[in-house]
Amino acid sequence: MQNSGKFAWTWTIREEVLEEYVEMHLAPWPEIMEEHSKAGIRDYSIFQNGAQFFYVFLCDDLDAAFAYLAESEACNRWNAITSKMVVGSFDFREAVPITPMREVFYLK
Repeated sequence: MQNSGKFAWTWTIREEVLEEYVEMHLAPWPEIMEEHSKAGIRDYSIFQNGAQFFYVFLCDDLDAAFAYLAESEACNRWNAITSKMVVGSFDFREAVPITPMREVFYLK
């Protein structure tokens, strides 16, 4: 896995929980925001196109950030809810299906 820079990936959310997923992300728990910041994640955005979501953020060390989040009690509670909403599943201890997309264009 890459260890520095800008990262992005995409997930599809199950139609039956789409509204709940959006609502959770419009008002995330304060401790989730704090834990992501402590993990070294910054400038994090999520974009929606129907049931497909595109995630992009900056991070100096993705492996260390995901390892930190995997041990976070708050993130594990959040992920227990949201992991059931994603088509497939996710685990911060595994690289797949959280596979960063390759950046093929960037305009400074």
